[in-house]
Amino acid sequence: MCGIVGIYLKKKSLHKKLGNYLSGMLDNMSSRGPDSAGFALYNKDNASKEYKYSVCFPYNFNVEKFKVSIRDEFKDILVKHISDHLIISTKTYPKAFLLFLHDNYKELKIIGYGKSIEIFKQVGNPKDIVKKFNLSKLQGSHAIGHTRMATESAITLDGSHPYSTGEDECLVHNGSLSNHNNLRRNLIKKGKKFNSFNDTEVAAGYISSQLSKNKSMKKTLTKCLSNLDGFYTFIAGTKNGFAVLRDEIACKPAVIAETKDYVAVASEFQAMAHLPNVNKAKIYEPEPGVVYTWGN
Repeated sequence: MCGIVGIYLKKKSLHKKLGNYLSGMLDNMSSRGPDSAGFALYNKDNASKEYKYSVCFPYNFNVEKFKVSIRDEFKDILVKHISDHLIISTKTYPKAFLLFLHDNYKELKIIGYGKSIEIFKQVGNPKDIVKKFNLSKLQGSHAIGHTRMATESAITLDGSHPYSTGEDECLVHNGSLSNHNNLRRNLIKKGKKFNSFNDTEVAAGYISSQLSKNKSMKKTLTKCLSNLDGFYTFIAGTKNGFAVLRDEIACKPAVIAETKDYVAVASEFQAMAHLPNVNKAKIYEPEPGVVYTWGN
């Protein structure tokens, strides 16, 4: 049992409130996932010309020394430090920059990159994680989040959601996939790399591989129904918005609340009870095997 949440703001004037809305949603989902939490924030209207790399560093890592060293290598670098995470901005293309980090800073964990996305995740109680990252103050156009109850893999950062396996892409998942080992092997043969044994990372990798073939998010998630076995509710994020899919049996819960100002998705309605005018929202459960998209 895990908790998943997402919110898409229809009005730019509300972007400054995104973190506040999302923090309440994750707080209220902590009962479904006490082991770890994470979230991805997007700002689709202010996408930078630079790439942003979300990086987690270990205890005793010398952040100030790292800043000096990396600025010597890349002159346009900007580094934002939040808790044990860094958001590194540069115009350097991902292939070159990711290779540089891998070769020189193997202790760093790269958890996502793109021009719109910032990802944060930690092991621990979701309520504490929300406070550590000062989530209520962060801004953006849309976001997805996850609270985890570990079932098939260890309670580690590598086992925490969201998973990002492509530029400005990420996935959160409630459920379990039964064919992820075979699918992982097939994706590795095609060049995909994985950092964990978690089934959700495999689903994220599959979705990324399909999107890279110029397929829409709706077509990509529809293919999941044929190729991913198990029980799942997905929220898949891109720079433009997010999409929701429940498998055709739909035993994993989800509820959607939509108003003229926002669309919110969560495993349980209690995650959305604090949102403005939610009592006037159109509230419904996503149908089994149907893809719902906003912004994509």
